[in-house]
Amino acid sequence: MRAVHQITMPRALHPGAWWLWALGLAAAASRTTNPVPLLLIIAVTAYVVAARRTDDPWSRAYAAFLKLALLIIVIRIVLQGLLSSSSQGETVLFTLPELPLPDCLAGIKLGGEVTAEAVLAATYSGLQLGTILCCVGAANSLASARRLLAHLPGALYEAGVACVVALTFAPQLVADAARTRQAHRLRGHRPGTLSGLRRTALPVLEGALDRSIELAAAMDSRGYGRTTDADRGSRRRTGLLVGAGLLGIGVGGYGMLDGGAEQWRGLPTLMLGAAVAGAGLAVGGRRTGRTRYRPEPWALPELLVVASGLLAAVAMFVTAANDPALVTMVDPLAVPDVPWLVVAGIVIAIAPAWVAPPPKGASG
Repeated sequence: MRAVHQITMPRALHPGAWWLWALGLAAAASRTTNPVPLLLIIAVTAYVVAARRTDDPWSRAYAAFLKLALLIIVIRIVLQGLLSSSSQGETVLFTLPELPLPDCLAGIKLGGEVTAEAVLAATYSGLQLGTILCCVGAANSLASARRLLAHLPGALYEAGVACVVALTFAPQLVADAARTRQAHRLRGHRPGTLSGLRRTALPVLEGALDRSIELAAAMDSRGYGRTTDADRGSRRRTGLLVGAGLLGIGVGGYGMLDGGAEQWRGLPTLMLGAAVAGAGLAVGGRRTGRTRYRPEPWALPELLVVASGLLAAVAMFVTAANDPALVTMVDPLAVPDVPWLVVAGIVIAIAPAWVAPPPKGASG
């Protein structure tokens, strides 16, 4: 009965749960160029955002990330058609005027024949990057960056503030631009013209500067940057442990993403690096005298949301290790295979639309 109450009672889900869910889907997207799972991930993130986002301005950021993903795909196709290698496929779609290049750029063309293989390969790689952006956009739309800051370790507080400011900048710009365009429409202006763009850019820039000044004043009044007394040895140990841990995480993450890497570069190095970095964060956290008011719960809904996202990543990594041809488009002209294990894992990732508590309006 208590578990059912935790799911049905309106409350804000822990922001860390939303980010771990989105990172799980992003990790799954990073291992495949197959359009079937990529498009399915975009559909899952869009549905969950529509079902569980709040009425806050930053919760409308997903549409901006989706438009950015489409723009990336278009740019990737254009660049591939103009600058691709001269031996990328035999199915010629059309021919562009070709400019001669010096011998040092042998193998690269500017213009010339544009093949279907090159266009499809660019589409799949652009779709992969766009899908990862949609996952980040879903996390931005579902989790308040300011609430996420309260859960960072003390050693990462300063860096966390910088990341939170960066993550909230794009959603706030989207909200300011939408509000300015609406004001221009009410005054009879046409926001789609060049003059309308100039009238929109200045208020948006002014709002961004005002928020920066207000943020700096608020951070100064709350004692941002002040630390407790710590000896030089403690700072050195913190830096050494965190640096070594991040190096291990980087090597282990590369090993997991690269299917041809050696065995020790994968999960063992990643886990060892995470443990060392955690020890460094624990030591460095003693330098900040921060307290936490009303800590947010980590209950059954949070566990279910995180598990659904990580399950999609596990299904993708298992499939990529056992049958790489299912998740990699070796022949762009071939009909994409349907990796059913991956599809099942991604479909399960839609569970937060029901297992996450319904939002209770604006969460600030």
